[in-house]
Amino acid sequence: MGSDQPEAWLGAEQHQVDALDPGAVARVAATLGRPAPGQGEALPWLWHWAFFQPAAPAERLSPDGHTLGGDFLPPMPGLQRMWAGGRLSFRRPLRVGQPALRHSRVTRIERKEGRDAGAMIFVTVEHRYEQDGEEAIHEQQDLVYREPRALPARPGEPLPALQWRRTVEPDPTLLFRYSAVTFNSHRIHYDWPYATATEGYAGLVVHGPLIATLVLEAFLQAHPGARPTDFRFRGLRPLLCPGALVVGGLDEEPGRARLFAADQGGQSQTAQVQFEEQT
Repeated sequence: MGSDQPEAWLGAEQHQVDALDPGAVARVAATLGRPAPGQGEALPWLWHWAFFQPAAPAERLSPDGHTLGGDFLPPMPGLQRMWAGGRLSFRRPLRVGQPALRHSRVTRIERKEGRDAGAMIFVTVEHRYEQDGEEAIHEQQDLVYREPRALPARPGEPLPALQWRRTVEPDPTLLFRYSAVTFNSHRIHYDWPYATATEGYAGLVVHGPLIATLVLEAFLQAHPGARPTDFRFRGLRPLLCPGALVVGGLDEEPGRARLFAADQGGQSQTAQVQFEEQT
């Protein structure tokens, strides 16, 4: 594989500071079509993904738009990178307009063999978000690097009977704006000729973090008194634009729910949330 001993990057660290500027928060809100919290108010859950992003110059970008490895993440020349899923623990909300820190560390590097994707390298990155000297969010992100190849469009599992659901239709403008506010230059999300001709998708790919944000948002709308404490999600198959997306879920037991995202081809992302009921 075109990698230069990625295991050597195990334990690599990175530290980012962000002011959580209200103007930047307003742009995230406009992208998602939600009210913008003001100075000192709580940043909605998962909006932190629009912040703490290193400002990589153009010469540090690979042909697919990702930042080249070799600084914090291992170098993976010639491999395609995707965000496969993650796990988060919510201690307390970050506050808009107040400086915060993100401490990041590479905690796992593992080689696997996929049925369709062939040889893959999984990299887990741990993030700790702090504000006012206290940890607000603890997160683990799972990244997967694979050899470039067009994957077969396999159907997903059908959705179970959902207790709440919403239908969303992501369009290219939403994908472009979400890429902009998260400083994500991966071309599969906004460059149709690249996504289809080079990476072999049938359309633009909806961001996994954007899907997770919509899934958790649908849960919170159905449970207005809930405060999430833990959230985990896993991508199963790409969701493509244009196309309708169903997000919804069902309660498994008090304080725990299963969440889903799906298109007409079946489930594309699954998630689980644990929560407390606020009084």
